[in-house]
Amino acid sequence: MIEVKNLVKEFTSDEGVFRAVDDVSFKVNNSEIYGIIGLSGAGKSTLVRCLNKLEEPTSGEIIIDGVSILDLKQEDLLRERKDIGMIFQSFNLFMQKTVYDNIAYPLKINKMSKADINKRVMELLNFIGLEDKKDSYPSQLSGGQKQRVAIARAIATNPKILLSDEGTSALDPANTQSILSLLKKIVEEYKMTIIMITHQMEVAKDICDRIAVMEKGKIIEENTASELFKNPKHAMTRSFIKNLSGPDYESGPMFTDFKNPVYRLAYLDANYNEPILSKCIRKFDVDINLIAGNINQLKERSVGYLVVEIIGEEKEREKAIDYLKSQNISVEVVEHE
Repeated sequence: MIEVKNLVKEFTSDEGVFRAVDDVSFKVNNSEIYGIIGLSGAGKSTLVRCLNKLEEPTSGEIIIDGVSILDLKQEDLLRERKDIGMIFQSFNLFMQKTVYDNIAYPLKINKMSKADINKRVMELLNFIGLEDKKDSYPSQLSGGQKQRVAIARAIATNPKILLSDEGTSALDPANTQSILSLLKKIVEEYKMTIIMITHQMEVAKDICDRIAVMEKGKIIEENTASELFKNPKHAMTRSFIKNLSGPDYESGPMFTDFKNPVYRLAYLDANYNEPILSKCIRKFDVDINLIAGNINQLKERSVGYLVVEIIGEEKEREKAIDYLKSQNISVEVVEHE
């Protein structure tokens, strides 16, 4: 269990004090993939670097399995860091070392025997599917292969936690999916906890159990991936989802032409294949005009979206909306000028 309480990180410059992380609190469960998403400058990378004290927090608490790491002496902190692996956007491999030696590096620091190092490195090379690259150098690898090596090195000592700071941002879509599959495999086989820092909602939706949205140093919204997609509360969250969802359900001239209110419906895979709209039309004196829609596939579930116009008398429209809500469908009015 990771628990962050009221974390603050400030930087001082000639222009004054800048608060990069502003009173942030959250919890991450064991063997969970927890996503932190935000635009550039939101404070998410500073936050993740505070978790292993690569950045010294200004105030707050970071508790990992009951241990407050901000209170640890340097020797104890170094020991605690062995349980925290980290991967980066730029891979951070040793260019002069082979793939084998890159993965072996943390094991040598831990003074493992040569036989144990070889056994572990070969196990990891098999795990990441790069046995044939063990004598290659990073310059001979693709971006996806480099990140696989970086991940193998990060998990070589069997840490409890893996931090990913924009670990897929430098990769093309195919390699991104390959890395996400590898991270899922790590959780399944090694029971690690992963914290994913990303600005890509398409990454977060594919892998995360829960997602926190950061803006200007604060967590502005947090929920399970399915609930966040089904019923986003904050404009920033909706803007991330909108870019995946196809239709612009926030506002726009396309909705001003309709005489009746336009609604955004969101529903989970438990009911997206049910003829709920047909039943609604039969039950109440309304017509439903389908404007746009799509389905987003999340880690383990799907969330569907429809933008619809509900036509009829106000009382009948209200009854129809109450019925949709009773069927576990989120109903949100699409505002327009």
